[in-house]
Amino acid sequence: MSHETTPPQAGVIAKDADGSALAGGGVSPLTPSKDVRRRVVTASFIGNFVEWFDYAVYGYLAAVISSVFFPEADRQTALLATFGVFAVSFFVRPLGGFFWGHIGDKLGRRKALSLSIVIMSVSTFCIALIPGYASIGLMAPVLLLLIRIVQGFSAAGEYAGASAFLVEYAPANRRGLYAAVVPASTAAGLLLGSLIAALLSSVLTTEQLHEWGWRLPFLLAAPMGLIGRYIRTKLEDTPAFRELAAKEGTEEKAPALAMFKTYRKQLVIACGAVLLNAVGFYVILSYMPTYLSEELGFGPTESFLATTIALASYIGFIFLTGMASDVFGRKRMLITASILFMVLTVPAFMLLETGDFLVIVLVQILLGGMLTLNDGTLPSFLAELFPTKVRYSGFAVSFNLSNALFGGTAPFMATLLIAMTQSKIAPGWYLVAASAVSLAAVLFATETSRKPLKHL
Repeated sequence: MSHETTPPQAGVIAKDADGSALAGGGVSPLTPSKDVRRRVVTASFIGNFVEWFDYAVYGYLAAVISSVFFPEADRQTALLATFGVFAVSFFVRPLGGFFWGHIGDKLGRRKALSLSIVIMSVSTFCIALIPGYASIGLMAPVLLLLIRIVQGFSAAGEYAGASAFLVEYAPANRRGLYAAVVPASTAAGLLLGSLIAALLSSVLTTEQLHEWGWRLPFLLAAPMGLIGRYIRTKLEDTPAFRELAAKEGTEEKAPALAMFKTYRKQLVIACGAVLLNAVGFYVILSYMPTYLSEELGFGPTESFLATTIALASYIGFIFLTGMASDVFGRKRMLITASILFMVLTVPAFMLLETGDFLVIVLVQILLGGMLTLNDGTLPSFLAELFPTKVRYSGFAVSFNLSNALFGGTAPFMATLLIAMTQSKIAPGWYLVAASAVSLAAVLFATETSRKPLKHL
C-alpha cells in the first residue's frame, strides 16, 4: 500500500495540501495527504463506534438484563447488582490502560487499535450466548461479570488510541476538530444502541424482550467488529509515531514507567480533568433511560426516545466544540464546562421531575450540550498534554483510571444515592462534585492548543 506521502525539503516545515502545518508542528519526513487523513477519520470513527455500541448496549438494556441474570425478589437490588457488574468491569480498565498504552507507544497506535476491537467484539458477542439465571443459577451473573471484565480491558485502549491517532495525523490548527471525531463516534454508538433498544421495546412484548429480544444487539458485535478491524489494518501508523520510531535512542523501554517518573504533574491534571467526562458521560448518556423509567416512571419507549434525541444533538454539538477549542483554546472550554455544570445541573434535575416529556427532552439536550464543552475538548487536550513517546500511555492510564473509579461506578452511585437520600436529584449533586474537581485540575494546566506536539 502506498504511503501517499512526500518528504519535505530539509529544514522546511511539512505542510499538507491546504497549507496547514503537520500535527507535530515541525519538520517531518512524512506528509499525509487529504485522502489519507479522510481515511484516518473514517477508520477512527467506525472503529470507536463499533466498540462503544458494544459497550453501551449493556447500559441501555440494564433493566432487562437485571431480571434475566439476577433474582427478582428485590427490583432495586437486582438493578444495583446489574450496575455493580457494569462498575466492576471498569476496575480492570487501568490495567488495560497500561497494557494498551505500552503496545501503542512501543509497537504503534494502529496495532493496538486493530487488536482491541477484535477482543471487544468477540466478548460482546459472547454475552448473547449466556443462559439466564433461571437456567444456570449463579453461573449466569458470574459469566456475565467475566465477559464484562474482558470488555473493560479491551475498551481501555480504544478511546485513548483513537484520539492519539487523530491528533497525530491532524493539521496543527485543527487538532481539536479532528479529535472531536472520537466522542462523536462514541455518541453515535450510543445512539444506535438507544435506537435499537427503543425499537425492541416498542415491537416486542415484555416476555419476548426478556426471553430473547435483549440478545439481538449483542449478536451484531461480531460482523461489525470484523468490518472495523479490516478498515484499521489498511492504514499506516501516524507520522509522529513513525518519525519518533526512526530516531535511534528515543523510544522508551517502559512507556508507563517513564510517564510516572517524568510526567507526574501531567498525569494528575489529566486524571482530574477526565472526572467530569467520566461521571457526566455515563450519567447523562448511558444511565438516563434507566433513571427516567425506574425513578420517574416513564415508559421504556419514551425514555429511550428522549435520550435518542439528546444523543443526536450531542453529536452535532461535539464538532462545534472541537472547532471552538481550536479557536479559543482547550483550557477555556474545559473551565466553562465545569462552571456550567456546577451552576445548572441541580436545577436541570429538578426540571426532570416535572414529568413533562418536552421538558425532559429539552433538559437532556441542555445537559448533553454542556457535556460537549468538556467531551469535545478533552481528547485533544489529553493527547497534547503528553509527548509522543508516552502519549498513548499517558492518555490511556489517566482516562481509564478516572473512568474506573468514577465513570463505571456512576450509574451504581446514582442509584445508590437516590436510595440513601430518597431524593431523585441526588445524581445532579454527584455531577456538581465531579465538575468542581475537574475545574480545580484544569486551572493548574497550561494551554496546549496552537502549539507543536512534543515528541520527547
